[in-house]
Amino acid sequence: MDPQDLLLTALRASLIYFFLLFVIRLLGKREVGSSSAFDFLVALMLGEVVDEAIFGDVSMTKGLLAISVIAIWHMVNSWASYRSKFVQKLTSAEPTVLVEHGKMKQDNLAKERMNKEEVQSELRLMGIDEIKQVKRATLEPNGKVSVIKEEWAEPLQKQDFPELVGEEKAKEPDNGKQKQPGKGKA
Repeated sequence: MDPQDLLLTALRASLIYFFLLFVIRLLGKREVGSSSAFDFLVALMLGEVVDEAIFGDVSMTKGLLAISVIAIWHMVNSWASYRSKFVQKLTSAEPTVLVEHGKMKQDNLAKERMNKEEVQSELRLMGIDEIKQVKRATLEPNGKVSVIKEEWAEPLQKQDFPELVGEEKAKEPDNGKQKQPGKGKA
């Protein structure tokens, strides 16, 4: 195998990796779905390279080299994102607040290319009928919407009624652990 040919294969794999990373970041959070841009990119590229190597469209050496280059770039990007806020901002998405205190943030909806109906649909999937119940709805980097409800919209819990919790404890049976006369602490 010609070393120059292998170098060209490595360069092509690198160029494609960074170009696809750029395109995926342009598409936005919702287009990638629950995977990170890195994971999506690696799965996409490895799937194609493995296909080519398996069916003999490229030599096994070139296929293994391309897979190795993709894996190395993936590890370098992960490490660089961990070590540098700048690289992390370049390669990762930030959470975007879509609703705050029952009001949609139109500028953020436009930035994420979402409309009011899509947000309302996401809220309904979480059992929220009215937008005024939402303290904050955020489009997370993984493309999912997370919601924090207003305090008054949360369902009541047992601990919300301390006077009832105290009464229940008083009514609880001892389960046969009654003190016997003459026994216990002196």
